[in-house]
Formats: sequence, structure tokens, C-alpha cells
Amino acid sequence: MSIWRNGMAALLPQDCLLCGDFSGAALLCAACARELPQLPHARCPVCAEASPGGATCGACLKSPPHFDATVAAFRYAFPLDKLVQALKYRRRLATADFLADAMRAAGAPAGDIVVPLPLSAERLRARGFNQAVELARPLARALALPLALDGCRRSRDTAPQATLPWKERRKNVRHAFECALDLSDKSVVVVDDVMTTGATLDEFARTLKASGAVRVINWVAARALKD
Repeated sequence: MSIWRNGMAALLPQDCLLCGDFSGAALLCAACARELPQLPHARCPVCAEASPGGATCGACLKSPPHFDATVAAFRYAFPLDKLVQALKYRRRLATADFLADAMRAAGAPAGDIVVPLPLSAERLRARGFNQAVELARPLARALALPLALDGCRRSRDTAPQATLPWKERRKNVRHAFECALDLSDKSVVVVDDVMTTGATLDEFARTLKASGAVRVINWVAARALKD
């Protein structure tokens, strides 16, 4: 966060976004910050699902995804889900800075270029912004990497993944993306807010590798884990 924004936050103290208690210059009060759901220490380096000993999980060994690694800041569960929803559906853009800071703290992946996961034109018009872009801007600046806002697009509007059974999600996003970038020999860092089954990110990684990418790393604010 910039010095100017820190100064403004000090002059304009706020209430916690989650519980409404006084939080000073912070988005969340200390109590709510402690309640944010953490990922297990031992998780698969490819998909970030829980995995004994932190080894590559059986699912990724059996059917390797097109992406190569996943870095996530939180588990997608209450009350972290409320922060994501505040960003996506209530346009609380300050939440993007909070989540981006947490993503950096989780470990910045090495790469050559940052690409936010595209929204379809229809969904972008309805929402007015792409939450992945709002996360990607500060992250690309922090890594001093180029940010590709053009060149990749979601070529068709698919049904929201959250409305579908997990087994239907891969079919739903098949051939949903296009990429006009030359990514030859590049490691691409893909930024998004939430990774659920990984089907959307897998399809996007397939598209990026068809454009020459040699490595694709997902960098997400939250990862939904199987129960």
C-alpha cells in the first residue's frame, strides 16, 4: 500500500469489513484477521490440495494438469469467502490490496509475465471490472514483471462454475479461452481470486501453453479444498 493511502487510512479510521468493530487503518480488526482460514502446511505443490508430506498428490500424478504449480494465500472458507464476495459483487476494491498483500506473503512465484484470468465480455460488462486484474496490478508491480491486460480473452460466456457439479466444470470451460500473445519460452504467472476444482485454470493453462508458455503457475488468493 502506498504512503499516501497509509496516510489517508490513518486520517480516516474505519470499521472492520467483517464484523464492524473498529479496525483503525486496517481492513480487518485483529480478531477477524486471526480467524481467516489457513491452508494446511502439507499440500500438493501442483494444485495446492492437502497432501501428506507436501508431495505431489495422487490426482496430479494420475492426470497431470496443464499448469505446473499453485501458490495460494488462504483456504476458501468462512470468513475469507466474505472478503472475496465483497470484492467481486460489492466493488470493495480495497479488499484487492489486502488479498494481494496476503498473496505476496504466501510466497511470490518466479515468472516472466503476469496474466490475470480473463472474464467474458458479458460478465465484464455486468460486473464493471475484473477482480483478477485488481489483484494482478499490485502483484506485477511488486515483482517488477510485465502485466498482460490484452492478448488473452475468454472467448465465450460459460455458465458460472459455482452453479455446476464439480464433474461438469471441466466440460463447461473447454475451449473457453484464446491467447494472441507470443509466450515462447516464458514462465507465466496467472492471477485469480479463487481456485475451486482448478478446471478453469487448467483450461487457461492449456491455452497459454499452446501459445508457447513453458511453465504456468497459478497465484490465487484462496484455494477451496475437498472435504
